[in-house]
Amino acid sequence: MEREKKKSYMKTEDMIYTQKRSISSAYVDWSVKLGVAQAQLMMQDCMTECFGKIKCDDISLMKFGYFWVLTKSKIKVFKRPGWNDTVDTTSFPVKNSGIRTYVNTVFKDMDGELLLVANQELCLLDIEKHRPVPLSKVPYPAENFPDAVLSDDFEKIMFPDSDYSDVYEQVIRSSNLDMLHHLNNTEYVKFALNVFPETFLLEHEVEEIEVHYKAESKENQTLRIMRKDVGNTVYIRIKESERCVSDLKICFAC
Repeated sequence: MEREKKKSYMKTEDMIYTQKRSISSAYVDWSVKLGVAQAQLMMQDCMTECFGKIKCDDISLMKFGYFWVLTKSKIKVFKRPGWNDTVDTTSFPVKNSGIRTYVNTVFKDMDGELLLVANQELCLLDIEKHRPVPLSKVPYPAENFPDAVLSDDFEKIMFPDSDYSDVYEQVIRSSNLDMLHHLNNTEYVKFALNVFPETFLLEHEVEEIEVHYKAESKENQTLRIMRKDVGNTVYIRIKESERCVSDLKICFAC
């Protein structure tokens, strides 16, 4: 009963996590600005720390036998902060659909200018069965959510494999793994960005990146990274054998 009461009566402001962060050298790429993959990593930090605030992070939930899985992510980039810049970060859940939740993260500079905004879709899995678990099983908010800044309108990426061209193969090594011994979410973004040469990325700013995480990948598996170009948008498909483990969409500014 206490758990249900906590979900129903959590105040809106109690779900909002804010933190000033410095863009250190570990988070910049060759442009000396916050890298796109590094932005995904920093937003993952914000999201997990937000979950920690409401006592629903992986550390808290593993005692129930559950863990979070990121299923989709979309980041819109308006302006990338540079090395040593300080940014205001805010992360908060915006929806509970019963099985899935959506979390927004917003980066602003010290003058309040919007830099990046993300929406991330997550579901809860049983550690042993690896099956989805209703969010009502854990003390997760069910109402009073803050207003969304970015909605959950993810694209359905339905192209057949024949539309893609193979670019390269990548073997998963131990340093690519997360604490659950699967390929870290950020590594998919890095592998996708590797289809572009440095000269291209220096001249073309990423405007939006959307990632669909479809299956787990593990150490020593070989991934095929494939691409399909549609104007200023590049679709990346990552496959392990015949399994599609991730689809990505990267839009570049005109």
